[in-house]
Amino acid sequence: MTGQQTDRTGAPVRIALDETDAISAYTVSLDDGTLAGRAAFVDPPGAGGERIFYHTEIAEEFGGRGLAGLLVREALADSIRKDLTVVPVCPLFRNHLDKHGEDYTAEGGRFRRPRPADLATVQQATKGAA
Repeated sequence: MTGQQTDRTGAPVRIALDETDAISAYTVSLDDGTLAGRAAFVDPPGAGGERIFYHTEIAEEFGGRGLAGLLVREALADSIRKDLTVVPVCPLFRNHLDKHGEDYTAEGGRFRRPRPADLATVQQATKGAA
């Protein structure tokens, strides 16, 4: 999954799914390949189609370009395509779904509020991960 988009400045950026590291993430890169940010997630073992988004980060020098919003929207769209229930631990995902949750579910998306077990899953998955 790779998507060409443009940021608020009109510059081309690419959003991709990176599953090569211990922690998977959707990444946003500039046209020259420079990594600008990532939205990290955990797919809980045995959870049957859930994805916990727990951290989104954009490098400071790329702030204000709308990259975090692009990441969130593309990650949510991909979750619909993959028939996954989103668990928004990350405040950015939580705030987006608080504002646009009805639109997201109307498009076929599913989400639920995090539970203590979800936080424990994230802690376990990120223990020792870079």
